[in-house]
Amino acid sequence: MIRICIAFLLLLGAAGAAGAQQPTGAAEIVVTAMKRTGVPEAPVPAIGLRRVADFAVQAVTITGDTRDPARRHDEIFAMIKGAIQLAQQRGDIELATGTLVVEPLTLANYRNLTLKDGDRADSEEATFLIKTRLAGGADAKAALERIDAFIKAVPAVGRAELQHQGELTLSVVAPDQYRVAIIDLVAADARTTAGKLGPDYAVEAKGLDRPVEWTRASLTEVFLYLPYSYSVVPKPR
Repeated sequence: MIRICIAFLLLLGAAGAAGAQQPTGAAEIVVTAMKRTGVPEAPVPAIGLRRVADFAVQAVTITGDTRDPARRHDEIFAMIKGAIQLAQQRGDIELATGTLVVEPLTLANYRNLTLKDGDRADSEEATFLIKTRLAGGADAKAALERIDAFIKAVPAVGRAELQHQGELTLSVVAPDQYRVAIIDLVAADARTTAGKLGPDYAVEAKGLDRPVEWTRASLTEVFLYLPYSYSVVPKPR
């Protein structure tokens, strides 16, 4: 009976995977201390997949305070353009936009960035993301050093200034691609738990058809999971 129930878990997860290609699950998403739904107090299951994130992500702001609005706008956008061109030359930095779903910032779309009022009089600012890949055991310190070096290297334009905004965060590309690996972990845990209680017990599971969710696990790691629950129950007689 235990084997039948575990097989059912895997089939349920596979069916969910086929219909789970939601925009955030299939795209690159920003990982903060909050889970996918933005409810940090909701419980996170014990079983999931912990892995190094794909990118370290730093939000930055270009602020301009030139008094003439037209010139101020030109300086801000010219500095953004220079940042994009520098990133293309370097190869270890990428620029993007977004608060949850990450999208590339390119020479074709950078003028679509929204300018908002800054903290100072006659100032405006534009915010975007600087990304660097976390691969080959790269740590947060190395990622920050690359991002800081890039920020310092972006050519200044007029009175426009480029500065950090907030703390370093992470991103993961297509979290739903890890669905099968997460289901394998849940199934193994359920099998072990039921097995310890003997052959007269089986597992009932819920939630494996839900989209993959996420939370931050460390400076460079994320925890990917399904909002599952299971119960070990006596087999029907």
